Amino acid sequence: MTRMWKNRLFKAAMVFSMLVAFGMLAILLVDTIIAGWPALSRGLFTDPPSTVPEEAGARPAILATLYLGLIVLVLSVPIGVLTAIHLEEYANRARWWNRLIEVNIQNLAAVPSIVYGILGLAFIVRGIGVGRVVFAGGLILTLVVLPTVVVASREAIRAVPDSIRQGAFALGATKWQVVYRQVLPAAIPGIATGSILALSRAVGETAPLIMVGAIVYVAFDPTLFGAYTALPVQIYNWTKQPDPTFQTLAAAAAIVLLVMVLGMNAVAIFLRNRYRKRW
Repeated sequence: MTRMWKNRLFKAAMVFSMLVAFGMLAILLVDTIIAGWPALSRGLFTDPPSTVPEEAGARPAILATLYLGLIVLVLSVPIGVLTAIHLEEYANRARWWNRLIEVNIQNLAAVPSIVYGILGLAFIVRGIGVGRVVFAGGLILTLVVLPTVVVASREAIRAVPDSIRQGAFALGATKWQVVYRQVLPAAIPGIATGSILALSRAVGETAPLIMVGAIVYVAFDPTLFGAYTALPVQIYNWTKQPDPTFQTLAAAAAIVLLVMVLGMNAVAIFLRNRYRKRW
């Protein structure tokens, strides 16, 4: 086989793989939209769950999901970015404990979320005594996505050319001034992209929330330290009901969740393309 035919075969294989991946995603999206469109109404956003499917909505679940996302954003981004700054700009890689921390952060990013749910149930819900509340769920989801935020932030900081740092040092800037005024602004697009993608993952998590006590039926608006359910948990609960109308409601709620996740991904892509710098 000649080199030309090998190249054509390889390109054909790549195109086929891409079409299969996008085809499966398109089938999933179209099927979900067709199934959930009849129930996608104002009542889905304004009404609480009900045993009567015609009166059921997902307002408490949507609000709780927004609260959880806000908690994750407030906690994971500052902690993750500061950790990344320390590891990239201040930590001495010659010391074994710094290398150990780096390796374990990368390993934690691959740990299944259910493991974080078990740890959260043992140490946060029961150990500290926070209880089965929205804040506890937000803490668990923060632990789930924090390694991802750290890794993404480190990559963004590492992508800033060393010449930027050296130029600032040559002008008499201190270490913190270099990091705060030169490195961090240049790395913000990558940090924002990684943080938003991590947040989109947190919004779709179900297993850790079930472990730490997300209730499947909540008919009232959640508070920070009150009982709650989340949109993925509500979808899971509706899919178990025998009435076909609940299946339609589950598909409609899945559309809402997909719009939220895809919207976050679109924002991340926009920020990356809009503010990315080429060095």
